[in-house]
Amino acid sequence: MSGERLVDWFRGKGGVVVAFSGGVDSAVVAKAAVMALGDAAIAATSASPTLPARELDGARRLAGEIGIRHVVFEEDEFSDPKFRENSPERCYHCRKGLVRGLRRVAVESGAAYIVDGANADDTRAHRPGLRAMREAGVRSPLLELGMGKEEVREIAKAFGLSAAEKPSMACLASRIPYGEEITPEKLLMVERAEELVRALGFDQVRVRSHDGIARVEVPREEIPRLVEHRRDIAAGLRRIGFSYVTLDLEGYRSGSMDEVLNYSK
Repeated sequence: MSGERLVDWFRGKGGVVVAFSGGVDSAVVAKAAVMALGDAAIAATSASPTLPARELDGARRLAGEIGIRHVVFEEDEFSDPKFRENSPERCYHCRKGLVRGLRRVAVESGAAYIVDGANADDTRAHRPGLRAMREAGVRSPLLELGMGKEEVREIAKAFGLSAAEKPSMACLASRIPYGEEITPEKLLMVERAEELVRALGFDQVRVRSHDGIARVEVPREEIPRLVEHRRDIAAGLRRIGFSYVTLDLEGYRSGSMDEVLNYSK
């Protein structure tokens, strides 16, 4: 079974620190680590303006469910001007900061390895953050075992994890177009906007911020239902601070901000 292969990957590794976002990938890795190593496995989460408060709360709950020690640390991405300027390499600089925090946790706990939840499908998209993690020596058991997203969700179900059906989530910085400066204020606007739409019953939602314009993405099949709420959504997002509110007719798709990179080639 895939889950057993993943647990076996950790055997004999000594202590490990898992970069833990609370998503399904890192949850599966954390569960396998604690199954193999017990108290020698630690989940570590960076508390940052790029992580929605609901996601941090969810990570805490999920770590408790898994039964793994959970460390929350702070690493200020905004101290790095290369992160704030938001080039297509933004995630590379962000992950460099994340690794600094993970290393502190590893040193304090005596862990021999730092691992993350990158999977085999992550190599098919623009992932400069993955390169930063590899350069820093972070291991990716799912990727090394050739496990993609669908297989990971099957393992999550086999492990009995509540995150098995959790929608994918990316950091709030991914809502800002490349070249537009990232600020904590913009991220807070996006977070509040997405919470407003979720409160109307939409589980998978992105609000992309384009210099005061909100571009709302939900799955294509849910667009008609979103339109029914258009007045409430438009009024709510204007109160948050957006000047205009638009609906993306192509619907939700992961990494839509990267499409401009393809168009420019």
